[in-house]
Amino acid sequence: MTSFRLVVFLVVQFWSFVVFAQISQDCGNAIPICNNTPVNGGTSGFGIDDFDNAPTTGCLERTTSGAIESNSVWYRFRTNATGQLGFNIGFNSNEDWDFALYRSNDCSALGEPIRCNFFDNSDADTFVGVGEDPTGNAQNIQYEEWLQVQPGEDYYLLINNFSSSNSGFSIQFSGNIFVTNPYDALDCTIIDNLLGSPIAACENDFIELDATTSNAINYNWYRDIGTGFQQVMGENDPTLQADQSGMYRVEVIITSGVNIISDVQVVFSPVPDTFSLSHETICSETMVYDLSQKDAEALGGQDPNGYLVTYYHTLIDALDNTNALPRQYPVSVGSETIFARVSSLVNPSCFDAPEEFDLTVLETPALSFSDEAFICDGSTTSIEIGETTPNSNFTYTWNTGETTATLNVINEGEYTLTATNIQNGVVCEDSRTVRVIISQTPIISDIQIDDFQETNIVTILTATDGNYEYRLDDGPFQAENVFEAVVEGEHTVTVSDVNGCGSISESVVVMGYPKFFTPNGDDRNDLWQVAGIAALQEPVVSVYDRYGKLLKQMDKNSSGWDGTFNGMILPSTDYWFKLSYINTEGERTYAKYLKNHFSLRR
Repeated sequence: MTSFRLVVFLVVQFWSFVVFAQISQDCGNAIPICNNTPVNGGTSGFGIDDFDNAPTTGCLERTTSGAIESNSVWYRFRTNATGQLGFNIGFNSNEDWDFALYRSNDCSALGEPIRCNFFDNSDADTFVGVGEDPTGNAQNIQYEEWLQVQPGEDYYLLINNFSSSNSGFSIQFSGNIFVTNPYDALDCTIIDNLLGSPIAACENDFIELDATTSNAINYNWYRDIGTGFQQVMGENDPTLQADQSGMYRVEVIITSGVNIISDVQVVFSPVPDTFSLSHETICSETMVYDLSQKDAEALGGQDPNGYLVTYYHTLIDALDNTNALPRQYPVSVGSETIFARVSSLVNPSCFDAPEEFDLTVLETPALSFSDEAFICDGSTTSIEIGETTPNSNFTYTWNTGETTATLNVINEGEYTLTATNIQNGVVCEDSRTVRVIISQTPIISDIQIDDFQETNIVTILTATDGNYEYRLDDGPFQAENVFEAVVEGEHTVTVSDVNGCGSISESVVVMGYPKFFTPNGDDRNDLWQVAGIAALQEPVVSVYDRYGKLLKQMDKNSSGWDGTFNGMILPSTDYWFKLSYINTEGERTYAKYLKNHFSLRR
C-alpha cells in the first residue's frame, strides 16, 4: 500500500563510523558508486530540498516535514555495459525504506524517476529494489522491473528512511551486465579520488591500496578504525596492504605544489560457513519442496538476518551464483543432489558453497481401478478385484488381511486395498475401496401397452432391481424401459443385465382395439374389432362372456362383432377376448400382456 507516515527525525547511532563516510544528503554531493559497491550506508536528516518544495517526485510524496526527503542519502553511478541492471537495498525487517532512481547527469534536471518505491513494509521484507528479491520471494511488492541499460548512462539514486528505527542499509547490484562485465559494469572514471571508490572485501582477502603519484617524494598512511585517524608508522611506500575494516588516508608529499590527501573506505565482511546437510526423502504428491526448510541446517547457528542461503543443481552454479533454484521447488520422482550456498547479505561475494544433500522423491501409489464390482446372483465363480498392473516397488495389503495386489472374491461387501512405498523411513501410500455387489438376472413382471393412441407406447417392468438395459426387437439397447411410436404387430422385448448377469426376452403384440362399442344401429361405433391384426400371420380373435362362453371368432377378414350371439342381442356388460396367431417359429400362440376386456354399451 502507499506510505503515509509520521516521520520522526532522529540522529541515530548507525552500524559504525563507516556508515557516516557513506552519507551525502544532497544530490549535488551524491556519493559515486563504482564497481566496488558500498558495503553499507545510513541516513540522518536531509540537507537542502533537492525538489524545490515540490509535493511529489514520481511515487514519493511530501512528508510531515514539508519536504519529500526525510532521512535521505544520494548516490550516483554510470553504466559501462549493455544489458540488464538491478539492485537490492537490504535492511532490517522492522524498518521502512523507499527509493527513487533518476536517469540524469544533472541534479538540477532530474525529471521524473524511472523506478520508484513508496510502499510501506507491512510484510516485514528485508529487501527493496529493482529486479528480483535475492531471497527468492516472488511476492515482494517492493520491487520494480529490471532496467535495460546502455554504456554511458548516468543515474542518481535517492534512498529515504521513513522509520523511527534506522540501523542502516546495504546496496547490492545485480543483473546480467555483472556477468558479461564483472569488473567494469559500472564506470569507475566518475570517481576522481586517488584511492578510488569504497572497497568491499571478504576476510582474508588481499587488499592493496595504491597511491602511486608522479613527482611524489614520500607517502604517509593513516587509518581510522573508529577512534580517529592514526598514522601507520613505518608505512611510507606508494602502496599499503589493508588488513582490517576502516577508513584509510594517504598523504602524498610532492616536490612542488599542494600535497594530495585521499581517503577510502575498506570493509571486510566475514566469510560464512555452510554446514553439512542431511538427506531428504519425500512423497511425490507433495509436488513442491520448500527449500527454506534446509536454511537452518546450512546456517548452523549463524544469524539468518546476516546471511542468505540459496540452492543449485550443480556445484559450478553454486560457486558462480547462477541459476538459483526457486524456494518453492517443483519435484519429480527420483533422486537428485542439491548444492547449498551461504552468502553474506552485506557483501554477497563473501560466501561458502561446499555442502550438498540428496533429495529423493518417492512415487506415491495412485490406485485407479473401479470402485464397483458385480457378482451374478447364484454364481459360484469368484471375480478378481484390485490393481491388475501392480508396481513391484510397492507392497499391497487388503483390509481382509491378504497381501496381494488383486483379490478373488465371491461375497458382496466392501474391500479396501492399501498400496505402500517405503524408503528411508518415509511412507507414501494410497487406499481405495471396492464395493462388491450381487447383480440379479432380470425378470419381466409386466409389459404395459398403451395402444390405440396416436403413438403406441410399450413399458417394460421388472420384478427385480438391477442395472438393466432394454431393447425392442433388434434395435440398440437403451437405459430407459419405455419405447414410443411402436408399430402394430408382434415384437420382441429384451432386458439385459449390464454386468453380464443374463438377459430375458418376451414376445409382445401391439394392437389397437376400442375399449367399448355401442351397437344401437346409428352406424356409429356399431361393431367391435381389433385393428391391425392383418400384421399378424393367421390371427384369430375369440370373444367370450364372463363365464368363458365363446361368443364370436374373427379373422383378419372379419368386419367385426355386432354384439349378438346366434341372432340374439346380448346385454350391456364387459366381455373378454383372446388373440392367437402363428409366431415366427410356426407355432400358434396367444398374445401376452394384451389387455383382454372391453365393454358393450346400449
